[in-house]
Amino acid sequence: MIKREMKSTLKELAKYFPIVTITGPRQSGKTTLAKSTFPEYNYVNLEDPDTREFALTDPRRFLSQFRDKTILDEVQHTPELFSYVQTIVDEKNKSGMFILTGSNQFSYMKSISQSLAGRTGILKLLPFSYFELYQNKVIPLEQVLFSGFYPRIFDKKIPPDFFMSGYLETYIQKDIRNISNLQYMNVFMKFMQLCAGRTGQIMNFNSIGNALGIDHKTVKKWISILEASYIIFLIQPYYKNFNKRIVKSPKLYFLDTGLVCYLLRIKTPEQLLNHPLRGEIFETFVVGEFLKNRFNKGKPNDFYYFRDSNGNEVDLIYDSGIGPVPIEIKSGMTVNLSFFKGLNYFRNIDYSVKNSVLIMGTDIKQKRSKHWVYGYSNISELIQELNEK
Repeated sequence: MIKREMKSTLKELAKYFPIVTITGPRQSGKTTLAKSTFPEYNYVNLEDPDTREFALTDPRRFLSQFRDKTILDEVQHTPELFSYVQTIVDEKNKSGMFILTGSNQFSYMKSISQSLAGRTGILKLLPFSYFELYQNKVIPLEQVLFSGFYPRIFDKKIPPDFFMSGYLETYIQKDIRNISNLQYMNVFMKFMQLCAGRTGQIMNFNSIGNALGIDHKTVKKWISILEASYIIFLIQPYYKNFNKRIVKSPKLYFLDTGLVCYLLRIKTPEQLLNHPLRGEIFETFVVGEFLKNRFNKGKPNDFYYFRDSNGNEVDLIYDSGIGPVPIEIKSGMTVNLSFFKGLNYFRNIDYSVKNSVLIMGTDIKQKRSKHWVYGYSNISELIQELNEK
């Protein structure tokens, strides 16, 4: 079994909180992580209809079976339990009593914030990171992007397109229907495909709405649904008093490149070699790796992008706390001086920058003038170095 980087963080939080909540997309490995980290705990699957009915009809009796050291899996189905769990942990006042998992941000996290505020540590588990899966081996980039990182693909050796087809049908539509009573699922699926074609790009709500014949308010609502289902995430622009007009719309990214490839009807890794969105898909992978590292350590999303009205831009800004780290992302295999244009510009307007990075679609590690150049296979090493500087 592949060891998850979040495991140590999960153990640490269980020392300080009576409850630890693990959220994230379906099939990201939440159940496996919880059970492997705490094998001695009772395990309850609330997706089972009989178990769920018992929990909802007689919650006190249901919880009296366990009361301590229990994993409650898929608790988004039974948010009514949270008040009863609160009573138990307040009464016993012990750490590590319950591990909760769930995958629906809207109802799940709202219920937790209302009932369990201050009592639970919260972790977001995304699919495998590159390091977890490949241990920094140099795997062909096209294969990495095409396969994505959902654990079941690698555990059961499922062809990515087979997995993604079932994932969309079984999980995403199920979650979407739980979140919002959509009448036109076929239009929503087209909406997802349009979003896949815009991964790594600045959001234009009107453009998407016009393509589908829906208004921008509906687009924003549907974007929120995809965020709640952990299909996409948005990165906000980096604001600072640069005396410049900064683009204010967020950038859209999918949380898994394999899902992007499936939605774009990319059938083989080889098709990515000359695909017009190769660069954006690679950028999606890189940004996702940074995000996974933060979440695996229980840290918030501290990433932004920069673009001004004159077209000067940097793909990713890591707000490290001791100054921003501008990061440029290029899928090419040959370093070109033009790749440093945005990094040089940003360093000239923000003198607090100490480190700047170019990430390439090849196996490389070198210093070019003021900038570090890293290949995708060394991305976990890069992230570790940035965390230590």
